[in-house]
Amino acid sequence: MSATANPSTNANPTADLSKEERLKRYLLDRAEDGEMYFKGKFIADDVDLSPKEIGALMVKLRDSATELTVEKWSYTGATTWRIEPA
Repeated sequence: MSATANPSTNANPTADLSKEERLKRYLLDRAEDGEMYFKGKFIADDVDLSPKEIGALMVKLRDSATELTVEKWSYTGATTWRIEPA
């Protein structure tokens, strides 16, 4: 008998979430204690998204995420985003 993992057992609990929901949960977790500033390229590996995907999703989250305040803060080599719990 082989020792293969059960395909229904998911090692990554966020793998079944949409990209937007995965990013939102990550940001909510990080901003739990107050505001946070970040560039998409620095969190891309953490959320398994490209910086371009993060930028597009941040624009969506700015309008849809009632739990977060999302602000496009500045641009120096890449967009810096400011978030805080709403």
